[in-house]
Amino acid sequence: MAHSFDCLIIGAGLAGAVSARVLADAGKRVQIWERRSTLGGNAYDEPDASGILVHRYGPHIFHTDNAQVFSFLSRFTRWRDYQHRVAADVYGTKMPVPFNLTSLELAFGKARGAALEQSLLAAYGAERKVSILELRQNEDPALSALADYIYENIFLHYTVKQWGQKPEEIDPATTARVPIFLSRDDRYFQDRYQGIPEDGYTALFHNMLDHPDIVVETGIEAADRLTFDDALRVDGAVFTGPVLYTGALDELFGCAYGRLPYRTLDFLFETHRREWYQPYATVNYTVTEPWTRITEFKRLTGQHNPNCTTIAKEISRPYTGAAGETPYYPILSPESNALYARYRNLAARWRNLHPLGRLADYRYYNMDAIAARALAFADRLRAEGA
Repeated sequence: MAHSFDCLIIGAGLAGAVSARVLADAGKRVQIWERRSTLGGNAYDEPDASGILVHRYGPHIFHTDNAQVFSFLSRFTRWRDYQHRVAADVYGTKMPVPFNLTSLELAFGKARGAALEQSLLAAYGAERKVSILELRQNEDPALSALADYIYENIFLHYTVKQWGQKPEEIDPATTARVPIFLSRDDRYFQDRYQGIPEDGYTALFHNMLDHPDIVVETGIEAADRLTFDDALRVDGAVFTGPVLYTGALDELFGCAYGRLPYRTLDFLFETHRREWYQPYATVNYTVTEPWTRITEFKRLTGQHNPNCTTIAKEISRPYTGAAGETPYYPILSPESNALYARYRNLAARWRNLHPLGRLADYRYYNMDAIAARALAFADRLRAEGA
């Protein structure tokens, strides 16, 4: 059986969509299989019952210093200039995170905050990010105590909720990297390019995949249509073209060696009959509440609706592979890395099978990093004449 396409891409998220468009622009016929009924992967957004545009799988804020990535995506969307700001709710006081000089004043009051600020700037200089480890090693006991405050109130309990760990299980090396930003720049990201697609992420993906040589099928389980034996077979027939796989690598092979561990998220969407719910787009609950954060979507999208607003509370828990669950965050450890390596070695038996993306690589990437990897992958295939 002859196939009607040159390249098969499994997954219509960022890795798959970017790769598909580059290959189609190069004259390749591209087939995409997507498990969900929607495009965009976890960046999918849609209006809810109140007309508020919500990110169904958690907030996505695009930010990058990569001009090539920004230029490529800008072919398919205009951007709303949006600078992301996040607050930590510390026993009711909302202070910017990463913890900065504004947070310092909110946490300790003007007088003590000013004294700590002078000590920090004298020791490290302005506009620097200083880790907890550096602060703890400082001879000034006030700065060492500040490190303990940030660890306890910003990092510790939040991490326990996010990763389901006990405090003593948290990797000290990770703790050491928690920063304080010696600035009053409250932006969560300092990248050159930041924004939200003006018409939403779903519109961006539809525009990107709107090409005569791209065919998208949704509701497809790739494992039902792929066979791995002496060759890679698609619908029973040998397929020698490139197959880009962006899903969970263990699930592609039926979890033959065991399931890779992830954390998943439950989203509790609420619509409130008032203009605003909170002063920031995202508020992290670092010491109280069962949820890790609350996102208010109008603050991301810039929608104007004085009568209602929609929020989402996020609760983290272990991923089990049950229907309806989404694997979000890989739990990295020597054991899980070794298990992933077994699946990667298994996939390497078929030279035209190319795992790429957060799930397939078993790594957490920002959106721009995924797009950059996809651009490089597709350019390499194009150069090789695949």
